[in-house]
Amino acid sequence: MPLIEAYMVPHPPLAVAEVGRGDEKAIQATLNAFDKVAERIAEIRPDTIILTSPHATMYADYFHISPGEGARGDLGSFRAPQVTFDIKYDRELVRQIEDAADRVGIPAGCDGEIDPRLDHGTMVPLYFVNKRYTDYKLVRIGLSGLSLEAHLSLGRAIDSVISRSEKKIVIIASGDLSHCQKKDGPYGFRPEGPKYDSLLMDTIKRGALNELVHFDENLLERSQECGHRSFVILSGILYSHEVTSEVLSHEATFGVGYGVAIFRINDRDNKSDKGADAMDAYVKLAKDTINSFVRKEKLPDLTGLPDEMLNNRAGAFVSVHEFGMLRGCIGTIAATCDSIAEEIRENAISAVSRDPRFLPVREDELENLEINVDILGDAEDISSPDELDVKRYGVIVTNGRRRGLLLPDLEGVDTVEQQIDIARQKAGIAPGEKLSLQRFEVVRHV
Repeated sequence: MPLIEAYMVPHPPLAVAEVGRGDEKAIQATLNAFDKVAERIAEIRPDTIILTSPHATMYADYFHISPGEGARGDLGSFRAPQVTFDIKYDRELVRQIEDAADRVGIPAGCDGEIDPRLDHGTMVPLYFVNKRYTDYKLVRIGLSGLSLEAHLSLGRAIDSVISRSEKKIVIIASGDLSHCQKKDGPYGFRPEGPKYDSLLMDTIKRGALNELVHFDENLLERSQECGHRSFVILSGILYSHEVTSEVLSHEATFGVGYGVAIFRINDRDNKSDKGADAMDAYVKLAKDTINSFVRKEKLPDLTGLPDEMLNNRAGAFVSVHEFGMLRGCIGTIAATCDSIAEEIRENAISAVSRDPRFLPVREDELENLEINVDILGDAEDISSPDELDVKRYGVIVTNGRRRGLLLPDLEGVDTVEQQIDIARQKAGIAPGEKLSLQRFEVVRHV
């Protein structure tokens, strides 16, 4: 059963009437938005709620998923011990998420729980949900100190589990926005506070969740937000969906930003799974080859392909990603086969079975793979790094028989110096050793 709906919510304990004792009325717009989210969840009646919280167990290099049958908690730390929670965990879904993360090298699992009690980043949203609906199980996931890209990849792994599940599932991304919005607020004022909130809420309003992973880390730190990584995981979960966003509220009454939004799933069209008729012929050949090879079926023949693929020769790289993370990449600098089509077929097989950095791709991974094909132009000698452009040109570095290549326009490679250094490391050429340089252009097929 597909993912039904998702929500971005804050977690101010003061929003709970037993904690606020009247002060919560100052954020009435947030309370109304919370109630609307709870109303939507009650209408959907999900089997499972997946909730990400910045106040659950957190490690610098690991995503913690709460283990066991369930957990309890109360708001005693906020003067309301009478507000209690007793939640059951969805152990089956937890195990499936662990397995999906492990397949692509995302460090996530149930090890190292520090405190089994529910945190307020979990309890505050569930306080409103439980008023209207309680017949659900929970998956509680903490954040990490890893990169925004890692949080995005975890979200994509979670969505792969959801897409195969028979359960009705909704997502709650719990997180406050900036904590430094007012001079008289508990954290004082920094100009980055309102700047972050403005950028974040504009991004959410436009439904441009793919932009969240590109936010400036310095802005995040200076704004003292606590929810951005939670929202990036959400963006990964929603990556393959057509989504309509609705901002319900945004307030900073007490100097802390509280934003609430609903994300409605319109369909299950996967951006990386184009129909056979629309798929680029280069990518389709690579995809068909990979599927046939992994399933131990007859490889696709080359009849009916465009003449340019059958009559021309060139080097080619086939790159395979799963949940946004590299799963294999093998290529040839110059042509080794009689045609581009044969070059793609050979390198597609190598990418999923012979890349020494990864185990061979398994059949149960095939539906999650994204495949790119790069066709290399002729390499030309250059005399200086000044003749390179990381977006336009790939680079080949050579020292004797040692040679390393890096493709152009790669995420995270922003300077020529980075590009040359990575290619040098791939070739096993030490810093300071003499290099000869070549550049080349590619035609990228996605």
